Parts: sequence; C-alpha cells; structure tokens
Amino acid sequence: MQTRVRTLIALVLALVLALTSLSAITERVREPGVTDTEIRIGNVMPYSGSLKVFGAIGKAEAAYFEMINERGGINGRKVRFISYDDKSDPSTALDLTRSLIDKDDVLLMFGSFGTPGNFAVRAYLNERQVPQLFVASGDDHLSDPSLFPWTMGWQPSIREEGRIYANYIQAFYPGKRIVALWQNDHFGRELFKGLEDGLGDVARMIRVDIAYDIADEHLDTHVSILKRSGAEIFVFAGAPANAAKVVRVAADLNWHPVFILNHMASSIATAQPAGPGSALGVITAAFLKDANDPAWKDEQAIRDWQAFAEKYHRAGGKDDSAAVFGYAAAETLAQVLKQCGNDLSRENVMKQAAALQDYQGSMLLPGIKISTGPGNFRPIKHLRLIQFDGRTWLPIGDVLETAFSNAQK
Repeated sequence: MQTRVRTLIALVLALVLALTSLSAITERVREPGVTDTEIRIGNVMPYSGSLKVFGAIGKAEAAYFEMINERGGINGRKVRFISYDDKSDPSTALDLTRSLIDKDDVLLMFGSFGTPGNFAVRAYLNERQVPQLFVASGDDHLSDPSLFPWTMGWQPSIREEGRIYANYIQAFYPGKRIVALWQNDHFGRELFKGLEDGLGDVARMIRVDIAYDIADEHLDTHVSILKRSGAEIFVFAGAPANAAKVVRVAADLNWHPVFILNHMASSIATAQPAGPGSALGVITAAFLKDANDPAWKDEQAIRDWQAFAEKYHRAGGKDDSAAVFGYAAAETLAQVLKQCGNDLSRENVMKQAAALQDYQGSMLLPGIKISTGPGNFRPIKHLRLIQFDGRTWLPIGDVLETAFSNAQK
C-alpha cells in the first residue's frame, strides 16, 4: 500500500514538474507582440503639426505591411503596424511609445520619425530591451551599439551628408563664396555642422548663414539677403516645401548660384513647383531612387512602386520622396523579420538586424547596399551626388562614403 502511495505521489510530482517546464518553455517562446498568426510593430510619426509632411513615411509603411499581409504575411504571420501621431513632440513620443509597449504589446519599435523623439525614448527602450529599429533620423548618436545596443539607425548620417557637400565644393569650386539657409532644428544644425567640418580651415568662405523656422513666412527676405552677399554657392537644408519656395525665389531674383539641396528636400516633385527651369543644375546627395525620374521608368522596382502607390492611396503621391523612404525602410524590416524565421525573440530580431549582408532594397540607387554587423548599426552608409538637368538626375562621380576624401584641396 505504501509503495502504491509513493508511486502515486511520484507520478503527481512528475506531472507538476512537466507542466511547470512546459509553462516555462511556452513563456520563453511566446514573446510580447507575437502570436501564431500576428507580429505587432509600434511606430510614432508626425501626422499633424509643423512636420506633418513626413507623416507620409508612416502612411507608406502602413500601406506596405498591408500589401505584405495580402500576400500572406511574413513566415505565415500577418504584420499589425500600430502607428500614432506624436506631433513631433518628444514628450508625446515617449508617452505613446510606453503605451505601445505596455498596452499594445508590440514586439519592437520601428521607423519612428525625428531625432528629438528618438532620443526621448531611447533609454526607456534599451532598459526594457525592446528593439528600436531603423529610426527615421540621420543622427550619428542613434547608431552607437556600444552605448545603446537596442537602437539602430537606417539612413545615412546627416553630418556626413554635410561633409560630402563641403568636399564637393572644395573639389570643384575652390575659393568660391558660400551661403547657407538651414532649418533651425536638430537636423538643420547637424547638416550645417557637417558642412563646416568638411570645409575645415576654409569654413571662412561661408559668408552668411541664416537659421530659419520651418513655418517662417519670410524666406524671400532671407534669400534676398543671401544674394546680396555675392556668393556663388548656396547650400539649403530644410523641408521639401521650403526648398521649392527658396529655389523659386532665387530664380525670381535672377540669382543662379550653384544650388545644393539636402537629399530629403530634393526630388523632381519638389523641383516642379519651383517653376520651369528654376531647379536646373540643383545638386544633392541621394541614396534612394526618385520615383518620378524617367531614368528608372522601365525598371521593375519603379513599376512595382507605381502600382503600389496607385492601390494604396494612404502611401502618399507617386512622386512623394517621404513615401518612397517609408516604403524602402519597411522593405528592410520585412527582410529582417524573414531572416528571423520562427524565432521572433527580441534578441533574435536584433541579431538579424545586425546580420544584413549587401542587402539591395528595390528603391536603393545602384551600388548602394545595406550591410550591418554587431558593431555596425548604420545600415546605409553611402550616398551618390546627383545633379538635375531639368528632366532627370545625372550622377556626379561614384557612390561615396566620404566624398572626395582624397581630392586635392
């Protein structure tokens, strides 16, 4: 009798241990934001406020994942993209990000826009060990795995972009006078600092620089002041709509300097509102294809983009560079999730994000590929200088990591 009781107790204990172990295993594989049929991804974006033009990035990302879901999802799971409007306010970005993690139970944060907002949430996400992937900011400090191993950028460095323009100026227009008009925020300051860094000892050739607010109604006055300086080179860093205004005002003033625009403000769609011929000769540094550039009209990638934009109206216009940016960034995340297979732990998501090798996204310019590693959290490190001839963008030189770094000064 005692033997039977002991045997029964042993069986009960074994069953309890088995159930406990099964529960533990289930807890380990059941990551936040993941079910057998769904992956939840969080995002914050300026859908209203002064930077709402960049809300097209989030709209395109939402539409991209909708398209992916219609095709069966990723490894059998649908993507639920949850995106909220932070109005470009860092404190709102932090509140919404906390809500996405704690209430919406997302697996990761992806593609949130803006440097201040991403700075505001970075410590919280790293403390919680939640991936903060492919942030829509070119600030170098958002790609430092030694300090923040759960935060990874996507686009090229803003400051490096400024250095590329500086090196181009020195290589082709040495000794020429320079003026700059830059948006008075973190982005504008970083690009202008890069320009100064790249010019080095000849930064004195910047005769005038003006910082302007994004809602500034006096851009014509600023351009008039810059023209009176007698400068031959004009560097602009700001939003697309203001870029178009500035190009048009300069043309109206019969001022035709060497015009350099930051890449997020440079597209054929931006050039068209400036008026016929006004943007002729404009130079920028790009890494994405311009969806309205006839140079790509016969490419399958652009035909796919046009079909996508027609069907998913929330993605913005077919000529919208911000929408192309969002589409390309979402394509990169989809690649990472495919590489994860069925291991959708947060650790494996970061591991796969840091294991992209020469990935060629469909909207990246030829020669520009995405590569990452454990110590390399800047996926896109190259830009290509291009010039607008009134119809298409023409490349200047080769793909660059640091433009003309060995050029004779």
